Amino acid sequence: MPRDYRPAKSIRVLLAEDQGMMRGALALLLGMEADIEVVAQVGTGDKIVDAALIHRPDVALLDIELPGKSGLDAAAELRDQVPDCRVLILTTFGRPGYLRRAMEAGAAGFLVKDGPVEELASSIRRVLTGETVIDSALAAAALSAGPNPLTSRECDVLSASADGATVADIASALHLSESTVRNYLSSAIGKTGTRNRMEALREARQQGWV
Repeated sequence: MPRDYRPAKSIRVLLAEDQGMMRGALALLLGMEADIEVVAQVGTGDKIVDAALIHRPDVALLDIELPGKSGLDAAAELRDQVPDCRVLILTTFGRPGYLRRAMEAGAAGFLVKDGPVEELASSIRRVLTGETVIDSALAAAALSAGPNPLTSRECDVLSASADGATVADIASALHLSESTVRNYLSSAIGKTGTRNRMEALREARQQGWV
């Protein structure tokens, strides 16, 4: 099939990536596929759903760590607001916890960025047929890592404790009492086997739990 041939109905793709050079390169490479058209590009997570509602992509390629809103949070919103759009998580960070969270958010696939563009293009086509596409090494790591031991509230409190937030700050942000925040932090520290909340947050991030 000649490169300049494009079928009557191409696969419409939305691309969310905060690094402009990476985003442009991916869009260019995917655009060279005869049956794929990149119809929208965004650099922040809070623009994903609006762009999807406007452009109606068949597939959304989402990075995880985006300004404004994570790709995982955006995936869950796309599932509810644009249910016909299949989501592929594309990330540098192949952390087992991320894979579990992506699947819970309704993603149809999870791939790391260092793969060839031909594999990415193939994955885009496959998820449209109903397949779930997951990087094999990451799938094996996720199975061996086991489930996230933290509750959703413990994850929220740990995330809110970043950047030196005090217990009072966390309580105010999450509308909890300070004693409740302390209990959640203590529980999270115990479950992660760490000595303090900053170590607990670091461990949770390394595992992809938050």
